[in-house]
Amino acid sequence: MHPPETTTPAPTDNSITATEAEARPSSAPARVATPAVAEPGFRAWLRTTADFARSPEGHSALLGFFGALMITFGGFGAGSVRKRDPLLEAMHLSWLRFGHGYVLSTMVIWVGVLLMITAWVRLGRTTIGFGDRPDAGVTLNELRAIVGIWIFPLLFAVPMFSRDAYSYLAQGALLRDGFDPYVSPPVANPGVLLDNVSPVWTTTTAPYGPIFLLLGNAITAITGDNVVAGTIALRLVMLPGLALMMWAVPYLTKHLGGKPTVALWLAVLNPLVLIHLIGGVHNEMLMVGLMCAGIALVLERHHVAGIVVVAIGVAIKATAGVALPFLVWIWMLHERERRALHRAAQSPGAPQSVESAAEPARPSAEVPHPALMFAKIAGLGLSVFAVVFVAASAVAGVGIGWLTALSGSKKIINWLSLPTIMAHMVRWVTPFPMDPVLAVTRSLCALALIAVLAWTWWRFRHSEREAVFGILIAFVAIVILSPAALPWYYSWPLALAAGFALSTTTLMVLVGLCTWLMLVFQPDGSIGLYSFTHVAAATFAAVVAALSLRKVDPLRLRATPPESNPVAVTES
Repeated sequence: MHPPETTTPAPTDNSITATEAEARPSSAPARVATPAVAEPGFRAWLRTTADFARSPEGHSALLGFFGALMITFGGFGAGSVRKRDPLLEAMHLSWLRFGHGYVLSTMVIWVGVLLMITAWVRLGRTTIGFGDRPDAGVTLNELRAIVGIWIFPLLFAVPMFSRDAYSYLAQGALLRDGFDPYVSPPVANPGVLLDNVSPVWTTTTAPYGPIFLLLGNAITAITGDNVVAGTIALRLVMLPGLALMMWAVPYLTKHLGGKPTVALWLAVLNPLVLIHLIGGVHNEMLMVGLMCAGIALVLERHHVAGIVVVAIGVAIKATAGVALPFLVWIWMLHERERRALHRAAQSPGAPQSVESAAEPARPSAEVPHPALMFAKIAGLGLSVFAVVFVAASAVAGVGIGWLTALSGSKKIINWLSLPTIMAHMVRWVTPFPMDPVLAVTRSLCALALIAVLAWTWWRFRHSEREAVFGILIAFVAIVILSPAALPWYYSWPLALAAGFALSTTTLMVLVGLCTWLMLVFQPDGSIGLYSFTHVAAATFAAVVAALSLRKVDPLRLRATPPESNPVAVTES
């Protein structure tokens, strides 16, 4: 079994590297023909901005911005708001949270979400080269600018689609006030911050790493019990993770064969990522950014630095640790290549190609047995990880009790995890109660997860691409087989999948899946999966979004349909 489409066929340009993509000029004639150096700086900037605003990607940027603005304003009434909001009361806007005001706020949010999804799909057509403007080009810098345009309104929104931000602040306040968050749950420290924590998590100890607790401690020490300031500060703390993703995700395509602009569009500009991780204020933003950056550093042979970065990601959230065993394989491959090339240089009479140099040689003083090499590299990697983690725990003044708190996710029961689906199916045909059945299905899936992780780690060890693909499969297995799953968990594997060369059909499937996941939760953080109408509407929107990536008007609502793009696309 090999990673899908790790090489790109000749008719497509999916193998363009990040350097080549930046060097290639945009094909939109208005922007290419404007010599910015011939005019004063400010005037040149105005002209460039005007050209961008008139371009297809500029239209998408503005559409997504207005969508984010609507989400922000609608969130004041129907988002994951505080139980008591003195700010809205002082502005005489408390009516937005009740009755017709709540309905209006909810409609504004959903319109904003659909606008962002529409803008994302339109931008995807431009990035891939489909639709009614096949000659429109888009660059990495333009996509990065659009990320900033879209997230700016979300920085000032209430927490959207989740109340986790309040838990983060309450856990940070525990450490600030002298409690051990791995021993004492938020309920041990009453106050304004506790009042807004979801009841599910008030009695649950912190399941996050020591560095994230230190960040929460610093934020609450500065903002005190001011929930608004604390929420905005949390978002600002997440921005370095977003910046790392904007660098690392396109950079990974250099090693995985994908197209940098498509990777950035799919993994970063995705509304599922921006609305949930920035609007929802989830620490996955930091964890995924650090993990991707660490993997990129290891692929560039900065092995110790890469493991340090991934270790910091683990100290944010434990899930990043899944990548570490696979990074050992990559380090071994690089060491084997280095030693083989060194042998070739020492033996001029026996020249070797790069490909043959990468093959393992017989054990010798220069090339030890693979088991010895693995033990040395794995031991060094484990030592680097241990130093980072022990230092972070010592600074935070906590132990490793957070590992036992990881089981707290069992409190979440929804249809996004396979154990829950299996339990419901058993309930349909048997008289057994839900709790014991769910315990059995979760145990079975836990055993399956261990087997899948072990098999994946051993199977995908022969090349860099295989190792990264193994990390991708491991994350997918964790999301599906874990006791609980939430929509933003899919940002873990998505960040790595975007680096591979993906066919248009695969991209359509991912667009539909991300759209569906974005729409199945309510803005206040409640689950919409148990409403048939809600699920049906989300499914319809997901199908339309997927089809719209290839066709401008899949529902044929236009009087005169645009001409289809004749560009050939590789299918899988």
